[in-house]
Amino acid sequence: MSHITQHTLPTHAEVCTRLPLSPELRSKIEQDRLEIENILMGRDPRKFMIIGPCSSWPSEEVVEYARRLAPLAEELQDVIKIVMRTYIQKPRTIAGWMGPLVQPDPFAEPHIPTGIFYCREMMLQVLETGLPIADEILFPRYQSYFRDLLTWAAIGARSSENQEHRVVASLLEFPIGVKNPTSGSIPIGINSVLACQTPNFMAVAENQVKTSGNPCAHLVLRGGNGNHNIGQEHLEQTVQLLQEKCVQNPSVVIDISHDNTRDENGVKQYERQTEVLWETLDIMSQNPKIMSTVKGWMAESFLEEGSQNLAKCSHDSVIPGKSVTDGCLGWDATQDLLITLAHKLRTTSS
Repeated sequence: MSHITQHTLPTHAEVCTRLPLSPELRSKIEQDRLEIENILMGRDPRKFMIIGPCSSWPSEEVVEYARRLAPLAEELQDVIKIVMRTYIQKPRTIAGWMGPLVQPDPFAEPHIPTGIFYCREMMLQVLETGLPIADEILFPRYQSYFRDLLTWAAIGARSSENQEHRVVASLLEFPIGVKNPTSGSIPIGINSVLACQTPNFMAVAENQVKTSGNPCAHLVLRGGNGNHNIGQEHLEQTVQLLQEKCVQNPSVVIDISHDNTRDENGVKQYERQTEVLWETLDIMSQNPKIMSTVKGWMAESFLEEGSQNLAKCSHDSVIPGKSVTDGCLGWDATQDLLITLAHKLRTTSS
C-alpha cells in the first residue's frame, strides 16, 4: 500500500492570520453558544432550529441565503434560536463529491488547502450577517481550522460510534449533536451521547491531554435503515432511556430530513420536512416530558427547492442556489415553515 503526497496543508496559525475572527464576532459566538447551552440545560424555554443547505456550495449563494435568513432569525428570536447550517464536509455512502473543504470546485481536482481558505472565508461572511453557524465534524483533524467559528456541531450517523469522534466531541467547548447510527438505533445513539459527555484522554500534537467531557452533547434522531424514528413510541422510548441512563441535560434534536422523510414506499421526499415538523410538534404538545426534552429540529433548505445531480452538470449548467447533494426546501417554503413554527410555539406557550 502507498500514497502520493499532493499538497501541503496550511497551519492553523497561517489560516487564522489570513482570515482572522474579529473580537466582535468572537464575542457574538460566545453569546450564541451560551444561548444554545441554556436551551439544552432547560434555562431558556425557546427551541432552536439548525437550518440551511445540505452542502454549503457555492459560497456566493450560501451567503445570499444567510442574508435572507438573518432578518427572519431576528424577527423570530423570541421563540426560536436559528443556527445556519454551513456544512463543508459530506459523508458518502460509497463515493462522491465530499464537499467544498475537499473540493471547492466540484468540476476540478480536489484541493484541500484551497478548500480550507474557501470555507473559512464563507463562514466568516455568514457570521457577518449576525447568524450563528453549524457544521458536521466529519474529519476531526480539520476541525482546528473552523472550531473558533462554530456555535454547534454534529457527529454524523456514520461517525457516532467512532471513538475518535466521541473523544474529540468530549474536548470541544460548544454543544454537540450526536446522531443515531445509520441503523436508527436509539439506545446506541444514547450510548454515543454518554461517551461524548464523559472525560477522556487523547493525543494533541505531542501531548497527552485530558478532556473535560461535553455536558451539552445531545441526541439527534435522524431515522435509519429506511425508517423514521420520531413517532410517539420512539420519542417516549428516548425520554425514558435518557432518564434511565442518567444523561446530563437530557435533550433531543429531531432531524426532519434524511430517513425521517421517507414515504410509504421507502423513498426520501425532501418536501415532507414540513409535514414531519408538524407531526413531531403535535406529539410534543400532547406530552409535557417529550416537549421539554425535544429542544429543536434540523432541516435542509436552500434558495431553490430540490436538488441537482453534479455528475450531470457542468460549470455552465449548474443552477445557482440549488443543492448538489440532498434535496432541500426552497426559500419560500423555508420562510413559511419558520414563521408558522414560531406562531405555533407562541400559541403553545401562551
